[in-house]
Amino acid sequence: MAHNAHLDHRNPLVFDTHELGRRPGALQRLTRTVPAPVDFGIKGVIGVPEGAPVELELRLESVMEGVLVTGTARAQAEGECVRCLEPVGLELEADFQEMFSYPDADDRGRVIAEPGDDAEDDEDRLFLEDGLFDLEPLLRDAVVLALPMQPVCREDCPGLCSECGARLADDPDHHHDAVDIRWAALQGLAGTMSDGEKDEMSGAEEGVDEKQEK
Repeated sequence: MAHNAHLDHRNPLVFDTHELGRRPGALQRLTRTVPAPVDFGIKGVIGVPEGAPVELELRLESVMEGVLVTGTARAQAEGECVRCLEPVGLELEADFQEMFSYPDADDRGRVIAEPGDDAEDDEDRLFLEDGLFDLEPLLRDAVVLALPMQPVCREDCPGLCSECGARLADDPDHHHDAVDIRWAALQGLAGTMSDGEKDEMSGAEEGVDEKQEK
């Protein structure tokens, strides 16, 4: 069962539900701006920089089983275009909803959870700890789902030249003259020859041409 362990109320992503009590139907709306945690996004692709502001709008509703948390997170994400490698920035908006279940206490006051009929479902459940819940795991999942796996600077980004790496958006007419592969080896050889060798080869070719004419 997924328990929150030793939650710190000073953590900006930890929320207190004591005001709701256990009255089904009780509702609380919260807004909070928090600093983005480390690795907040798709690592190596795109994400919200550590410490950048993340605006949260939350709706906490007390139900029979626990507290239903519904919300939206907004932030500025940064990454790199997968086609041209230029910096990419986009407005992130991620919606999420999760149930945080009430724990039951045994006769010694320890917080435990009632065993569920389905062990797999029980593993996925989130629980309140002393009326507190940690939003970070839920928020991380929502942000990853809201971000593009392959960010681009623009939908029609042409990318980079496969031959020289030039950014094609900066030079729409950029191209390389095609070279017949049958002549490529000879051109490479010619580039390594000295002027004297070239003259000798040219003379030899002229001699062959004269003989052919006779």
